[in-house]
Amino acid sequence: QVQLVESGGGLVQPGDSLTLSCKASGFSFARHVMGWFRQAPGKDRQFVAAINWGVRTTKKYTDSVEGRFTISRDNAKNLTYLQMSGLKPEDTAVYYCAAHRLPFGSPGVLSYGYWGQGTQVTVSL
Repeated sequence: QVQLVESGGGLVQPGDSLTLSCKASGFSFARHVMGWFRQAPGKDRQFVAAINWGVRTTKKYTDSVEGRFTISRDNAKNLTYLQMSGLKPEDTAVYYCAAHRLPFGSPGVLSYGYWGQGTQVTVSL
């Protein structure tokens, strides 16, 4: 069955960097758009970043993380990463890895069907 397992969350100070990882299994990883979402307490889940399948990588970011976060993937290892720098208290949330339900999709489309369990990121002094 499909599994997405996030790791790398933690407590950091404002301005720090952190890298999240997502290990995928149970589907043809290299053919699926992968994304990261986050959910802060009392708020809806929010799109953060996405990366397409294929050799030519296309990446999408929500405006609030553009220039600070970088999404990447290693198809040989079935891993997706979210490198976060210049972290702010408002980045505090549970971060979720997600995969499109069907292969060969577009990163601009929110057709996610598989989700990880989430990893907590807390940015505080």
